[in-house]
Amino acid sequence: MAHQARPVRRARLGRAFGPEPTAVSGAVLLLPGGDEESSRGPSPLAAASVRALGRRLARAGRADGLAVHVVRYRGRGWNGGQAQLAQDATWAADEIVRRYGDVPVCLAGVDMGGRAALRSGGHDAVSSVLAIAPWLPEDDMAAPPEPVKQLVGRRVLIVHGTNDRRTDPELSFRLAARAKKANREVCRFEVHADGHGLHQYRSEVHALAQDFVMGTLFGRSFARPVEDALAAPPPLGLRMPLAAGFGKSLRGR
Repeated sequence: MAHQARPVRRARLGRAFGPEPTAVSGAVLLLPGGDEESSRGPSPLAAASVRALGRRLARAGRADGLAVHVVRYRGRGWNGGQAQLAQDATWAADEIVRRYGDVPVCLAGVDMGGRAALRSGGHDAVSSVLAIAPWLPEDDMAAPPEPVKQLVGRRVLIVHGTNDRRTDPELSFRLAARAKKANREVCRFEVHADGHGLHQYRSEVHALAQDFVMGTLFGRSFARPVEDALAAPPPLGLRMPLAAGFGKSLRGR
């Protein structure tokens, strides 16, 4: 009996969160985490981990015409020079343009998805990039550094817990510092004493993400800490502490 070839995996978009707006005027692509090297299929657990953020953003932006989708990767591995998750993020931005037309897109990634968001930020449709606890490679003198020129012209927010044991917060600070030299619209928040999952201050992190997304896609005014972080010179705007209770200050805005 002949061996049947496995079907080719393809990236796809998950269903939009909540009722999809009649007229879409902006989109968020949620990029879950992944592995440095893997041939396995996409992780359902990683996709599930961004759903709470997706629901929050969809509620906050429904009146503005926001569509929020999770990107379903072909597989879970970055896989060296293939940069497979970044390729899938770029495909997803193309798909947003195909579905909704010329609308601004925010790439919002977690862990390895944060790296994919930063790497794919140069797509023409992308106006902003949000990287939460991004996985970034260690500095290697023999390899070129993670690129940042593609982020010019985009607003960029990085959020990282200071006690992260999975992804080194110092690496995201160094990338932010390099990106800030090419692009003033870069800021980074530190969540003191929190780990990789940012569970202790999850509501504050989600509120920060909401403020950033609504401001970059729809021109809403930023909360004062975000405004200050974008305007501050390094290192101040790249080590901005995320205050406890940040989410409460946004209620009713």
